[in-house]
Amino acid sequence: MLVIRLVSGPAGPDALVLPVRPGGPDSPDSLISPDSMASLEPGLVPTAVPIGDVRAEAAAVLPATRLTGAAGEVREHLRPGGSPARLWLLGVGDGEERDWRTAGAALARAAKDETQITIALPGEATAALRGLAEGLLLGSYRFRLTEAGKRPALAEVAVLVDDPDALADTLDAARATAETTRLARDLTNMPSSTKNPEWFAAQVAEAASGRPDLHLRVRGPEELAAEGFGGLLAVGGGSATGPRLVELDWRPEGARTHVVLVGKGITFDTGGISIKPVPAMKLMRKDMAGAAAVIAATLGAAELRLPVRVTTLAPLAENMVSGSAFRPGDVIRHYGGLTSESTNSDAEGRLVLADALAYAARELKPDLLIDLATLTGANAVALGKRHAALYSENDTLAAGLLDAITAAGERAWRMPLADDYVEYLASEIADLHSSPAQGAGSVVAALFLREFTGDLRDRWAHLDMSAPSWSDDTHGELVKGATGWGVRGLLRWLGTLD
Repeated sequence: MLVIRLVSGPAGPDALVLPVRPGGPDSPDSLISPDSMASLEPGLVPTAVPIGDVRAEAAAVLPATRLTGAAGEVREHLRPGGSPARLWLLGVGDGEERDWRTAGAALARAAKDETQITIALPGEATAALRGLAEGLLLGSYRFRLTEAGKRPALAEVAVLVDDPDALADTLDAARATAETTRLARDLTNMPSSTKNPEWFAAQVAEAASGRPDLHLRVRGPEELAAEGFGGLLAVGGGSATGPRLVELDWRPEGARTHVVLVGKGITFDTGGISIKPVPAMKLMRKDMAGAAAVIAATLGAAELRLPVRVTTLAPLAENMVSGSAFRPGDVIRHYGGLTSESTNSDAEGRLVLADALAYAARELKPDLLIDLATLTGANAVALGKRHAALYSENDTLAAGLLDAITAAGERAWRMPLADDYVEYLASEIADLHSSPAQGAGSVVAALFLREFTGDLRDRWAHLDMSAPSWSDDTHGELVKGATGWGVRGLLRWLGTLD
């Protein structure tokens, strides 16, 4: 993976990157003071460490590049016989963290044939460094199961700042966030010919091994049956690989707040007996992206030593078609005793989540309960491909999550938990109907999950992140494939708790 180092000078001999802002010296710019505006070269952001003659050359070249300074614009200028030999001009927009994240990702792609580059940052570099580092590490992400094909050559980025020691913690936070997001992408991208519940649980065990204050328990089919996890057993019953419940607990000494994170972990979803059409099934290896996100966020919390207890529950199952698969019309008894009638075996995610939520509410009794799930196609119908749907009755919790998600560069939108639709959950033969077909699919799924939160109903939030869990193209810090959505937002939010 790309190495990022903080240095105070000098610039490397191969390639130097200078940031460019929109407009000229008379345009508003939050990066510089009005008093110094007139003395600056048009379009160049003032850097903390003087660059010397290269800066003057960059200013002279800049008009010919036709750069606007928008975040993510990149131009290369060759300097035969000069040192550095190549000058890169990088648009950083308004200089907000999100702009630097976009710029870092664009630079990682544009400079993929370089082996080492140096980039000069402005004096107030905290937000710039975090965004840049995350962008570089996420934009350079690739997932391949073969070594064939040319791999990016860029191996090291030196970041030129005035005080490397003062920014070390910022870089560590960015690195931990990006590395755990990459882990979530790896888990989600892995084909289901390899990925099943047993494999996923083994990956968690390997990632958690040797980390202090991190505790892991994995329940197999026999334990799940003995303890009454009926939803998980029903959904996983059609597979040759039985279900698992992963419980990963970050338990730092002195933590005053306990958060439980729950993530849907369907390692492949055929739809079961209510089988999906081929176009809808071909990407169902991503149906465990919620579990990947919450596991990765918990590992990130441990890496950053966040002073909050985090227990993650990942109910893992493979929803397959076989003689032992659960049937439409079956009544399932969930953990804690509530029953649900399922007339659509393709509405399986809420069944495994119900078990985990009920277990969290009854046994773990946390202060806050959050679940992430690639739950419904209705998420994309309502909000498009880049926003998750957030549901919660707690205004403070919802606002805190939305603020953190936005600050981290992800997107979500709060949706209504409309009690008008509760009547859809009525069943003639069970406590609840888990798969009503009257409409408002994402809302109704959230209302079903709410029934299993017990006393935590007013301290619970649900994130339906089916749409943003996968990107069909490359844009910003995202590449085609799994996005790792939720890791960055959760880590940013957990960092606000104590």
